[in-house]
Amino acid sequence: MSYFTDLGLAEPILRALGAKGYADPTPIQRQAIPALLEGRDLLGIAQTGTGKTAAFSLPSLHRLAANPQPRRNAGCRMLVLSPTRELAAQIADNMRGYAKFLNLSIQCVFGGVPVGKQARMLVPGCDVLVATPGRLLDLIDQRALTLRNVEIFVLDEADQMMDLGFIVPLKRIAALLPKERQSLFFSATMPKAIADLGKQFIHNPARVEVTPQATTAERVEQYAMFLNQAEKQALLTISLNKGLASGEIERSLVFTRTKHGADRVVRHLSAAGINAAAIHGNKSQAQRTAALGAFRKGSMPVLVATDIAARGIDVSGVSHVFNFEMPNVAEQYVHRIGRTARAGADGVAVSFVAPDERAYLRDIERLTGVQLSKLPLPENFSAEAARLPAPSRRTPAQIEQDARREERDARGRGGRPARDGRRPNNNRANGGQARDGQSRDQYIRNERMADNRRTTAPRGPVFNPLANEGSGGIDRRPEREERRPAHPRGERQGQGQGHGRDQGNRGQRHEGERSGKPQGSQHGNKAHSGNTGRRDDHRGGSNARRDDNRGGQPNGMHRRSANPRG
Repeated sequence: MSYFTDLGLAEPILRALGAKGYADPTPIQRQAIPALLEGRDLLGIAQTGTGKTAAFSLPSLHRLAANPQPRRNAGCRMLVLSPTRELAAQIADNMRGYAKFLNLSIQCVFGGVPVGKQARMLVPGCDVLVATPGRLLDLIDQRALTLRNVEIFVLDEADQMMDLGFIVPLKRIAALLPKERQSLFFSATMPKAIADLGKQFIHNPARVEVTPQATTAERVEQYAMFLNQAEKQALLTISLNKGLASGEIERSLVFTRTKHGADRVVRHLSAAGINAAAIHGNKSQAQRTAALGAFRKGSMPVLVATDIAARGIDVSGVSHVFNFEMPNVAEQYVHRIGRTARAGADGVAVSFVAPDERAYLRDIERLTGVQLSKLPLPENFSAEAARLPAPSRRTPAQIEQDARREERDARGRGGRPARDGRRPNNNRANGGQARDGQSRDQYIRNERMADNRRTTAPRGPVFNPLANEGSGGIDRRPEREERRPAHPRGERQGQGQGHGRDQGNRGQRHEGERSGKPQGSQHGNKAHSGNTGRRDDHRGGSNARRDDNRGGQPNGMHRRSANPRG
């Protein structure tokens, strides 16, 4: 504690550090705290898990405590921006621990929870606000928050914020901040292009770089295993089963590139008896919090995550990190494997590399300067993979629950435009709209069809240990086509050959069109174009039969036959 005492930090902060067991500062803290106490802007670069949160929290809390001011309605004195909900909550918890003996209010806001509750929480104002950019702008738009009183502005994981497309929200937020402020940027990687972009937010910063850029965490054993994409799930299940049974794996993080891929991995692991859960952007905040809490407690040893969790998870005891799918951005690899070997512990990182991912591996090795050790597949891998159970399918109740969550999330956004500029339709009379504009019924229908396709007619090569060796264990038989039964001529008269169900909304060809009528013309009934094709299906083709009986006569000259139904 002598170093922190020599810096002149406030006594309540020193007492809180003693309660947390902090004795010696980390390199980033030793270099950053003096510059921040002087009031300078700072650009800090350090690998993940080195104590960046304490590096900007301790001097900032000291400054706020040394100059106490009454809280102003809907205002804050310090603003910390984070790219993910988990990281925002983690920063807020750490800062509350550092300010345990200070009379400072620390609040945290992020998406996935009702915005009204957070707006009411900010009415009396606070000293420190930790937020994600989207929810921060929501509160500003609702006049529940103002940034005119901000004295300290912190951007954590600055490269990810800008790289994920947050540059436009950041520019808007920066325009709302006072010009006279202290700005801090912290990140594990800072490419030159991102650093140049950050110059519009920070002025004459002190640069603190305690490790070379993109340096992977020390004490991490890094391995690569080469296999086909279809073999990855079997290898992951076998590796986790053996590691958890032997006690070699205490907690394991599995990273995928897509949300649906994470859910698919969890279904396979659950079928094999491995307790696992997924955490990604499609999960509700309650689900993400519950999964992360169970992972921290150790009751659930495997957590499957997308890159949203690569920087938001600070859990001790993560012994293994599996890159189920290689990141297409080399810098993400640094953050992924940084979830293990924290606080001086050892860790293992294993990457599954498919043939089309070798380029990603070369980029990672070029960036980090580390050559990953090659590991062979386990013995009797094909035989063990053949004995694995089939993955569990989502039940209709689970699909319905997912649809309700999509509807609730869309309604909770209050009509805020999506990233692509579209505004979701939140009309309750229509049952609410999912994020892609579908109704709940459409969402459920599509999800059930997707589940059936994945289990009955998988797309692409499927792993089959019994396939011939020349194909590399891949079953390359053509996918079974789904054929529709032929309809009687009277029911779909004039539709034309080759039209499938998916073309129902494009309008059908009728006999009236063949006799010179333009498509979409009206003749006594509705126009047979646009959205009327599906109506013809439900009526059993009655409109088409009436067109036959009219014989293509001019409009207004039609006569019904004695037996219009043929």
